[in-house]
This record gives sequence, structure tokens and C-alpha cells, in this order.
Amino acid sequence: MNFDIALLLLREGVAGGAIYALLSLGTVLVFKITRIAFVSYGDLIAYSVLTLASIQANTLPGTVWLILILAGLALFMEAFELYRRKRLAMLWRSIFAYGVLPCAPVAVAAVLPTYELPMAFQIALTFALILPLGPLMYRVVFQPMRTASVLTLLMTAAVVHFPMAGLALLFFGAEGYRTTEYISGSLNIGSFEIPAANVVVLIALAVIAVGLYVLFERTLWGKGLRATAVNGVGARLVGIRVASAGNSAFLIAAALAAISGILIGPSLTVYSDTGFLIGLKGFVGAAIGGIASYPLALFGSLLVGIIESFGSFYSSALKDVAVFALLIPIVLLRGLSVHSEVEEEEEES
Repeated sequence: MNFDIALLLLREGVAGGAIYALLSLGTVLVFKITRIAFVSYGDLIAYSVLTLASIQANTLPGTVWLILILAGLALFMEAFELYRRKRLAMLWRSIFAYGVLPCAPVAVAAVLPTYELPMAFQIALTFALILPLGPLMYRVVFQPMRTASVLTLLMTAAVVHFPMAGLALLFFGAEGYRTTEYISGSLNIGSFEIPAANVVVLIALAVIAVGLYVLFERTLWGKGLRATAVNGVGARLVGIRVASAGNSAFLIAAALAAISGILIGPSLTVYSDTGFLIGLKGFVGAAIGGIASYPLALFGSLLVGIIESFGSFYSSALKDVAVFALLIPIVLLRGLSVHSEVEEEEEES
């Protein structure tokens, strides 16, 4: 390996790590607010790519059927819960939140001839179709068990992948899809060439990171979400709706997944079950920061991308092994840290 090849691998590793960083940010966000280790998060990215590819192929994306299924289940659960609490007069709010809003982009996708519209509108429609999947999944799957243990929530999040992948296979077929390039060309820095798509990915990561900082540090809504993450009971006592915080966390996570899918669509062939592996790599990046620190999650994700890039140069068959092997020292270090904390507590007592 010479210096030029190393720079090329570093460039591709940073670009791939930036995508994993978007996933790790969403993973940390969801975990800190809801205690859910959302390991099947990558399925939303797969749906994003498959949705945009379907729109560009002049077909109705199968995502609309998933939205209709989840919206129907969410409305049924809301109606049953309100009936049980004898508050059916509030059902109109649930119909608006879980029926009208999610189905609005479905109506647009069914009515408008998307193939005659510019790419910017196709991307916007894809984003609008992926966005409601987060809150709907939270309402149907996770909200009824929000008081469960972290291990139970982790197992549930892992199991969610199988129906999501199965439905994607049913709706989109077994073929792999790529989307049309949203930007072409490259940026030349001396003799070093950076594809414009990679530059867009890095800019998107920077903008989203700054946006999340502003959200959680400067806005009342963001501070309410932080309060929920720190102490759910205390947040409920001061009037913050914990269930609403969970919906908000999954809404932001779905937005990040939609953006990630749109960004990687032209460079990666995506199948119905591709998202799980991508999501696991983002989870490894988040795990480096203990699924608690946004800066460490960014660093860990970039490290994952670089290791994957260099690993693929030496052995494409072992690149995934090298990435997931990062979990071994992380688990060992966390275990030693917990053990030392327990020993200190025992000594003090």
C-alpha cells in the first residue's frame, strides 16, 4: 500500500463513517430518551433507499402500504386505550396524529406522477414517507412496553428487523436497488480528488450535528427531551409527556435515517435485508461512546468507517469481522469499569 492508496481508503472511510455517524447520533438519541437500543435502526435506511428507487422507477413505493398498516394498528391501539380510560372524546387528536399526518404523503405518492417531477421533489417525497415510520413504530411496538427492562427492549428492537425485512421483501421484491445520483463531479484539492457526493455527506453530517446541538441546548422542546432522558418520573411530574418525548425521539431518528438513505442510495446497492448490517455498524459506533456521548459516537462511527475501508483493501471477506471485533474491547472495558465501580461502592459501605 502506498500513500496515494492510503489517502483514497481514508477518503472512502471518512465518507462511510459519516453515514454511520448519522445512524449513531440517532441511536444515542433514541437510547438516552427511551432506553431503547434500536439495533434495527438500519431498516429505515433500507426503506429510504428502496422508496426513492421506486419513485424514480415510476412505481408506487411499497412504503405506503407499511405506513397504512402501522397507522391502522396505531389508531386501533389509541382507540382501545381511550375507550378503556373513558376518554373517547379525545380520539380526534389520535386520528389527526396517527391517521391524517402519516397518510398525507401516501396520498401525494398515489396521486402525483412522481416520475415527471424533479429529483428535489422525489427526495422530498421520500423524506415525507419515511418520517412517519418512526413515531408509528414507537406507538405500535415500543410505547406499550416503555416500562420494560433495557434487555427486553433490546430484544424487541432486534426482533423488529424480521417483520420489517420481510415486508420490504414483499413490497419491493428480492432485487437490489440503487438510486440516481443527486450530484456529480468532484472537488480537487491539489492532486487529491474528492467526489462531490462525499462532500455533501460531510456537510450534511456537520449541519445535522450543529442542528442537534442547537435543539437540545437552545430550545425549550429540546430541553424537555433532555429532562425526559435524565429523569422520566421527574419530567412527568413537571408536566412533560414522556410518551410524546418517545415519539419525538423516533421522529428525529426517522429523519436521520431518511437523509442517510438518500445520501448512500447512489453508491450502495440495497436489498430488503441490507439495513440490519448497516444499522449494526452504526450501533458499534454509538457503542464506542457507551451509547451516551454524541461526540464519542461521531468519533466511533468515523473509526468504524475507516477500519471498514482499510479492511476491505486487505480482505473484503473480513471487513465486517474487523468492524464488529471493535465490540470486544468495548465490552471488556465497560465490564472492568462497572466492576471497579462496584468494588468502590462495597469499600465505602
